[in-house]
Amino acid sequence: MSEGQKFQLGTIGALSLSVVSSVSIVICNKALISTLGFTFATTLTSWHLLVTFCSLHVALWMKMFEHKPFDPRAVMGFGILNGISIGLLNLSLGFNSVGFYQMTKLAIIPCTVLLETLFFRKMFSRKIQFSLTILLLGVGIATVTDLQLNMLGSVLSLLAVITTCVAQIMTNTIQKKFKVSSTQLLYQSCPYQAITLFVTGPFLDGLLTSQNVFAFKYTSQVVFFIVLSCLISVSVNFSTFLVIGKTSPVTYQVLGHLKTCLVLAFGYVLLKDPFNWRNILGIMVAVIGMVVYSYFCSIETQQKASETSSTQLPQMKESEKDPLIAVENGSGVLSDGGGGVQKTAAPVWNSNKEF
Repeated sequence: MSEGQKFQLGTIGALSLSVVSSVSIVICNKALISTLGFTFATTLTSWHLLVTFCSLHVALWMKMFEHKPFDPRAVMGFGILNGISIGLLNLSLGFNSVGFYQMTKLAIIPCTVLLETLFFRKMFSRKIQFSLTILLLGVGIATVTDLQLNMLGSVLSLLAVITTCVAQIMTNTIQKKFKVSSTQLLYQSCPYQAITLFVTGPFLDGLLTSQNVFAFKYTSQVVFFIVLSCLISVSVNFSTFLVIGKTSPVTYQVLGHLKTCLVLAFGYVLLKDPFNWRNILGIMVAVIGMVVYSYFCSIETQQKASETSSTQLPQMKESEKDPLIAVENGSGVLSDGGGGVQKTAAPVWNSNKEF
C-alpha cells in the first residue's frame, strides 16, 4: 500500500471517528442536560479535558506514543486560547437566541477562510467557495429559526468566532511547524485547557443558570451519564486534533455541520424531537454542499499531487545528467583513463560537518 493510500485511509478513519464520537456525546449530553437537569456545560467540558489528559498520560506510560516537548509558550498560549474559545461559545449560547447562536457557528467557516487567506496566503478556488456557500445555506435553513439581537450577545459571539477560528488554525499550523502528532499536541495542551475551564467554569455556569454546580444533587444516574460523557470525550478531543492535523480547519468545520445534520436526524428518530419541512430541506441542501465540497477537494488534491510529481521528475533527470551533482551524491562513475575500466567515485564529504 502506497503512502498516499495510507494517508487517505487515515483521513477517512479520523473523519469517521470524529462523526461517531461527536454525535454520541451530543446525544449523551442532551440526556444529561435536558432530562436530568445537569446544565453546567462549561464545568462538564473541564472534566472532559481532565479525563482526556489522564487517559493520554496512561497511554504515554504504556508507550503508546512518544512525548515530544516543544515551545512551552506556544503550548500554553494555544491551550488557554482553546479554553477561552469554549467558554465564549457557551456564553454566546447563554446570552443569545438559539437561532443567533447557530448563525455564530455558521460564521466560523467564512471567518476561517478570510484569516487563512489574509495571514497564510492560502487560496480557495471558486468551486470550493461555491460548495461552502451551498453548505452554509443548507445548515442555515435547517437550524436558524430566530435572530434576536442584543449588544452583549453580539460582542460575545464575535469574540467566540475569532478565538475559535484562531485556535483551530493554530491546531493545524503547530502540528506542521513543530512536527508533532495530534496526540502529542493534545497531551501537552490539555492541562492548560482544563485548568482554564476548571477555574472559570463554575462562575460561567452560575452566571448562565443561576445554580451552583457544587450544590447539585448527584444521583447515580447523573454520575453514570457524566462518566459516560467524559469517556466519549476522550475520542472527541483526540479526533478533533487528528482531523484538523490531517486536513484543515475549514474541512473540520464542514464536518462539524455534518454532525449538526446527523444530530437533528438522530434527535428525530431516537428522541422524537420536533421535525419540519425546513429541517428536511436544510439537511438535504447541506448534504449536497458537503458532497460537492468533498468532490472538489479530492480533485484539487489529486491535481496538486500530480503537479508535485511532475516537477520532481525533471529535477531527478537533471541531477542524473549533471556529473557534479552525481559525484556529490556519491554515485558518480569515473574512467581510469585508457583501459575503459570504470570505478565508483568516493563520495565528497562536507568538511564543515560537526561530529
